[in-house]
Amino acid sequence: MGHEILDLGTDGPESVDYPDYGKVLAESIASGKAERGVAICGTGIGISIAVNRHPGVRAALCHDETSARLAREHNDANVLALGARLIGPEVAKGCLRTFLETEFAGGRHVARVAKLG
Repeated sequence: MGHEILDLGTDGPESVDYPDYGKVLAESIASGKAERGVAICGTGIGISIAVNRHPGVRAALCHDETSARLAREHNDANVLALGARLIGPEVAKGCLRTFLETEFAGGRHVARVAKLG
């Protein structure tokens, strides 16, 4: 899709401490090194919690294209969280494509997003 990719790991199938990877992703977003991110763990729950602990990061756990679209339109989400054990590759690709192509709607959502910090 023409986006520059910054791979923050992991590099193998071994179990890792996802909060460490969530912190690196969140710092990349907060510093401006990355505009948006994708975070994946087994369910997507743990990594979305880890990433959302950081100011300026709005991770949305999505399971379909509709949730990915609304995460961008209504919440200006800048991180897409996915559960590798819960959705298949084609659904994940659809979520990612939608997340990257959808713009924030602004309007009534601006004040709400501002309250998120």
